[in-house]
Amino acid sequence: MKPELVCPAGTPAALASAVMAGADAVYAGFRNETNARHFPGLNFSMEEMVQAADFAHRHHAKLYIAINTFPEAGNTGPWHKAISDAESCGADAVILADVGLCDHAARKHPGLRRHLSVQASACTPEALAFYKDRFGIARVVLPRVLTLEDLTALVAESDVPCEAFAFGGYCIMAEGRCALSGQACGISPNRGGACSPASAARFEETGDTTTFRLGMFALDRFSASRYAGYPTVCKGRYLVEGTPCHPFAEPGSLDISSILPQIVETGIAALKIEGRQRSRAYVAQVVHAFRSLLDGKPSPGISSLYEGGTASLGAYGKDWA
Repeated sequence: MKPELVCPAGTPAALASAVMAGADAVYAGFRNETNARHFPGLNFSMEEMVQAADFAHRHHAKLYIAINTFPEAGNTGPWHKAISDAESCGADAVILADVGLCDHAARKHPGLRRHLSVQASACTPEALAFYKDRFGIARVVLPRVLTLEDLTALVAESDVPCEAFAFGGYCIMAEGRCALSGQACGISPNRGGACSPASAARFEETGDTTTFRLGMFALDRFSASRYAGYPTVCKGRYLVEGTPCHPFAEPGSLDISSILPQIVETGIAALKIEGRQRSRAYVAQVVHAFRSLLDGKPSPGISSLYEGGTASLGAYGKDWA
């Protein structure tokens, strides 16, 4: 059985592009701090989300709403409202990270399907079973730190359907447990919806050399002739024993298309494309490519969409370790 193809929708236009390009499901967020892509110009109002659900359903696709940040202490109202709004607008599932929100959704909205966000970092059979048994979680989005062998074993040992990332930005840290962005600039995905936000980034030019800084930290220095991707703290280029290198990972894109048959053979329930902050043209091209691959058809090349011009198998191939 082919895995479900779950695709990003940062705007109504991107959602329409993803659905028409062959997405089985699209994921989106409300225009507030309840989702981990809380950037200006992105996300959906309540009215737009109602229209998104209707559009997706008319084209035989599902709509998942990401409510995957962690509520502030004493201020759960916006997150509880987002869950209620998701149910009201006809979402097929909500994607949750916080244990308290999982509990709230299970008790107050038992008829609303619940998926566990990658931000919860659940990656053992015991963790998956806990979320299923305690909160009725119907699917778990797995962290991008699992090798192919890890993924194969986890899917085989658990009866909880799993979703794995297939393309786009990738994180070498266990999602939900990384504080590097917060340390560098005070904003992190879990408590602000952004990793290494552009508001904290600076490009300083000195002659033919550009230095990229995030907050007070210099993450890379390069000449005008070198093509450089937008680095996060973990993908910065640093001096290691006097030699400039990327000690953790290069800024690039995850692309599993070369090992897609092996990923599908694990029995994974869904494959996820990252990129809610990307354009509708980007989304359409990537979704079409993976739809073609999953359907056994020739796929158009997508190497032109790689961040920094490079791609990796990430932890699946362990070439970043």
